Amino acid sequence: MPKAPSNLRQFESLVEIVKSLRGPDGCPWDKEQTHESLTQYAIEETAELVEAIETKDASRDMKMKEELGDVLFQVILHSAMASERGAFTLDDVIHGISEKLVRRHPHVFGEVNVTDSAEVIRNWEEIKKAEKALKGELQKSPYALNVPPLPALQKAFKIGKRTEKLQFDWENVEGVLGKVDEEIDELREALDLTSKEEIEHELGDVFFSLAQLGRHLDMDPEQVLRKANNRFEERFNKMIEFATQDGKDWGKLTLDEKESYWLKAKQALKTVKI
Repeated sequence: MPKAPSNLRQFESLVEIVKSLRGPDGCPWDKEQTHESLTQYAIEETAELVEAIETKDASRDMKMKEELGDVLFQVILHSAMASERGAFTLDDVIHGISEKLVRRHPHVFGEVNVTDSAEVIRNWEEIKKAEKALKGELQKSPYALNVPPLPALQKAFKIGKRTEKLQFDWENVEGVLGKVDEEIDELREALDLTSKEEIEHELGDVFFSLAQLGRHLDMDPEQVLRKANNRFEERFNKMIEFATQDGKDWGKLTLDEKESYWLKAKQALKTVKI
């Protein structure tokens, strides 16, 4: 049976633990995992880290510490699995990111001078283009979108940022609002047709247009929606709390009664934040 490392504060100890989990006498669940089966956890752990970062109370640092550990575990686990099949090692991963950071920061590790962060970003993009050229990965057209795989809302935002650079964009917020109104009207028309495929099409266009509206307002739509989700959860939980305090069975309340508790919760939380 594997023995746990004596010093659990060392990076090498975590690597050893993961190796033991995948070893002959390790954990059945960990041993069964593949890169593909772990993708959902990579997404979940990253999302939980973001949520921890956005925590507003005193628990923020504790939550961040825990979630960073979970993300780090994913990195080491995937590296261990790759090492088992001879693809690459954790050292290769560390070398790769270290080399990339040095290469893309010539203003820190080289002789390049920059005046502000905007110039850093411009240089970063040029270095990335040069890297792709060396790998033979240049796009056939310099106008290709070339947006990386991201969650849908974030990708819509990135697409807009790219088309903005290519000067294919609305001139102002009013222009985008007009597009949002247009897409909502088309969604209403699709709902009348009762065609699921057409409804899905138009609903997607509404989401896409709203992402562009966020961009024109200098707001990240992913972050905006996360905050809205958190706000709803907070209000919903407060609503249940009020109903419980009144001795009410939530499942037996009428819709009007539930709406009354919702408004009460909304007002209570609004008052607290003021």
